[in-house]
Amino acid sequence: MKKTTPNLLLALVILAIPFGYAAFLYPNLPTSIPTHFNIKGEADAWGEKSSIFLGPSILAGAGLFTFFLLSNIKNFDPKRYKAEDDGLYKKFALFLVGFLSVLSIIITYSATDGSINITKLLLPILGLTFSALGWYMPKLHQNYFAGFRLPWTLENVDNWNETHKVAGKYWMYGGLVQAIGTLLLPSKPAFIVFLLTTAIIVAIPTLFSYRMFKNGNQIKL
Repeated sequence: MKKTTPNLLLALVILAIPFGYAAFLYPNLPTSIPTHFNIKGEADAWGEKSSIFLGPSILAGAGLFTFFLLSNIKNFDPKRYKAEDDGLYKKFALFLVGFLSVLSIIITYSATDGSINITKLLLPILGLTFSALGWYMPKLHQNYFAGFRLPWTLENVDNWNETHKVAGKYWMYGGLVQAIGTLLLPSKPAFIVFLLTTAIIVAIPTLFSYRMFKNGNQIKL
């Protein structure tokens, strides 16, 4: 048995959970269920109850693609050459599969009742996910598929490493701010806080990388 087989089976089980949850809910669903939500987290579009399987299907497809990409990254990424990365990328692949499964369950749950505010469920989970990704950031070696793939990080390994150290800190703490802020604030301000925090945790590492590049890839800030 190949080493990747147990991970693949685990990924398939994780991705199957939302389908089981949707099948459990299906018999008791009304004929029309919410299929889209506005910025306030309120349902603003409706469809047949069979559409409850649409979200799990789309996210399961995305999950499988992500899993196979990260699990086999050494086969087609010329910069992913460190053998010790294999275990990390496989764990990262399972983490993202788990995140997509949780996201699918939240979307499926929100379809059961149009009065459910999906923003209060979704944004805190996304914030915690950003925080977890921040923990992974400094561990990622230079590659073309995961991390801050900027012209300056891909050109210089020191730039990559230092940028991801900075990004890791901002994503960890920024994600916690998002999780707590979006949980406590009303929907619209929560959405604004989430977007602003996302912009900050993306912009700061990007600017850091560029300034390091301009300084000859030396840290002189």
